[in-house]
Amino acid sequence: MLQGRELILATKPFAKEIRWKSWFHTLSTLVLLIGFLCLSFLQIHWSIRLFSGVFSGFLMVRFFVIYHDHQHQAILQRSAIADFIFTLFGIYILAPTSIWKRSHDYHHNHNSKLFSASIGSYPIMTVKKFREASTSERRKYLMTRHPITILFGYLSMFLLGMCVESFMSSPKKHWDSLLAIVLHLAYCVLVVYFLGWLTWLFALLIPFMVAEMIGAYLFYAQHNFPGVVFRTKEDWTYAGAAMESSSYMKMNFFWRYVSANIGYHHIHHMNSRIPFYRLPEVMEKMPEMQQAKTTSLDISNIARCLKLKCWDPEQNRMVGKAELYKA
Repeated sequence: MLQGRELILATKPFAKEIRWKSWFHTLSTLVLLIGFLCLSFLQIHWSIRLFSGVFSGFLMVRFFVIYHDHQHQAILQRSAIADFIFTLFGIYILAPTSIWKRSHDYHHNHNSKLFSASIGSYPIMTVKKFREASTSERRKYLMTRHPITILFGYLSMFLLGMCVESFMSSPKKHWDSLLAIVLHLAYCVLVVYFLGWLTWLFALLIPFMVAEMIGAYLFYAQHNFPGVVFRTKEDWTYAGAAMESSSYMKMNFFWRYVSANIGYHHIHHMNSRIPFYRLPEVMEKMPEMQQAKTTSLDISNIARCLKLKCWDPEQNRMVGKAELYKA
């Protein structure tokens, strides 16, 4: 069984896109997304508009993962058309290219590394650090990882985290974050003013709430699951973080489509240049990748992931809130 650098190198043959597939998945998803969004704008029965809004949210998730692949240079490089489409989508989805690429690249290079893994990811405290923290620091940390925060990822992770905080931290670097905020707020106001609050609900609020709730949870659960391992800088390796600290999220066909195979997250972290549509192929052909730690979208597994709060080096596992306050 290959390990370490040899395992990473063994994935390189899969890190080649099939150009027509990249365009097919990109354009078919974009057309479906635009179609369902248009349907949610129409003055038709509310149940159809509701379905269209929810499904638009699902398609936004799928297109976001495709956008994410483009940012990793896994697909459609050296295409001005693709660059234009994905730059606009990044602004639309409230994850502009400047902050998304910087924070996400950092995440890949420091995934599951204690004390430096919170940029582009959910923060991790050790039990000792949590117990030494002030009451306000504890409250802030627990709220960042709270299910309600994930549920409202639209506001917490994307509008505030991706856009407001990035622009406030570096206006020159992240001017596109301000552009995303201004355009998004203008979009909301114009829709309400000209088409009414019901259209805003079906065509804007519901799609964004659904998409960014799913996105926030997937990003959380892919690195916060029972069995995850966090290491200090000295003990950390890139391949080890991919296999020990990135999950394989088992999904049915529908969710694999919606998430564009992001459930094969351990493979993505082993080699981010592998296009999303080739990840199942890697899983099938490389026995090493079949040894991944797993989770799923079952309610019980979601509950287990959400209960995890801090890393306990002594037990070598994540623990829940109750264990943090034990003597």
